[in-house]
Amino acid sequence: MGRHEHGRFRKAEVNIVERFVNNLMRPGRASGKKERAVNVVRNAFEIVSLRTGQNPVSVLVKAVENCAPCEDTTRLSYGGIVYHMAVDVAPQRRVDVAMRLLTEGARKASLYNPRTLEECLAEELILAAGRDVKSYAVSKRNEIERVARSSR
Repeated sequence: MGRHEHGRFRKAEVNIVERFVNNLMRPGRASGKKERAVNVVRNAFEIVSLRTGQNPVSVLVKAVENCAPCEDTTRLSYGGIVYHMAVDVAPQRRVDVAMRLLTEGARKASLYNPRTLEECLAEELILAAGRDVKSYAVSKRNEIERVARSSR
């Protein structure tokens, strides 16, 4: 509820499940509807638990670890010419990017699809925890790191 936004690095004190719920509330139809996002994550965790037999929070943590990019690019400009330079990603940004990619992949998978958002989110978490290339987040991470390697 915004209690972490007024201090630097305070969002690191918020637990990972709540940060994941907050990431689901992106602009669009679901923006600001936290109770709806909580229910989506709860149902997705139940699906993950039934499919894998593991603790869904540990599956989420493993998925975030596997989707977090280690390297990214930044823009440098010298005299009107823009260069892309590879840089290491800060730990907190790695977690932020990984959770954004996970929720983005689930949202894109459920769009124009008869499957619900809960099912798509559970599928994305399971695939990302297994580091499967079919996962949207893992494939985007590989793409980000490939671009960073080429711009070294």
